[in-house]
Amino acid sequence: MFGKLFGKKDIGETKENIKIPWVPLTSTEQLDEIIDKSALRTQMLFKHSTTCGISRMVLNRFGKNFDFKENQVDLYYLDLHSFRGLSNEIASRFQVAHQSPQLLVVKNGVVVAHDSHGGINDLDLKTLV
Repeated sequence: MFGKLFGKKDIGETKENIKIPWVPLTSTEQLDEIIDKSALRTQMLFKHSTTCGISRMVLNRFGKNFDFKENQVDLYYLDLHSFRGLSNEIASRFQVAHQSPQLLVVKNGVVVAHDSHGGINDLDLKTLV
């Protein structure tokens, strides 16, 4: 019971068992790839704190609202506790202050939208893809 409350559930698992095609974000080299790939397809970076109940709630809501076709968007998942330095690099490189949870949408090498906490689920992502 406590594992599910505090982040031990599979990061791609939702109530309906829809699997979100998360790509683990683990290195600064991936940021260069994300920028390059953003010229061809929208890239999304989700920064998540595995010990924060609000972050887990936002992540679950994001999963329930996930409605993209395969290969429509690339979704990256950053575990803030494991890769805090990478989170700082994202803030520096994209000039977006660190928040948690946080979603950044990257197109043509720049962040075209970002939000944190409950605002993540208020973003109209369909218009950004």
